[in-house]
Amino acid sequence: MSAIWTDLAPYLALVLVGYLPNEVWRVFGLVLARGLNEDSEIVVWSRAVATAILAGVIAKLIVFSSGALAGIPLGVRVSAAACGFLGYLTMKRSAFAGVLVGEAALLLGGWLVVR
Repeated sequence: MSAIWTDLAPYLALVLVGYLPNEVWRVFGLVLARGLNEDSEIVVWSRAVATAILAGVIAKLIVFSSGALAGIPLGVRVSAAACGFLGYLTMKRSAFAGVLVGEAALLLGGWLVVR
């Protein structure tokens, strides 16, 4: 029985320390935002801030890559992001399609550069 707890302890710690504290705030946000109008200024502002933060994170990942992604040239990474955005726009604003197109472009570009 002790060996099972030893193997599961890191996962339990992840759930208790990583997942649950964040989930409380998500639920609190859902409850708090239940009666808000989607066109209200606060909702539009918070959506704009969230979009700007996401754009900043994506730009940081593209420009200042680390790990295996750093081995792919900057031009390939920027081109893959542009292809993903075009895929998003052309396929009825589907985030899933944009991610698939961008990932395919990144893999193809990385494969062509390595060859």
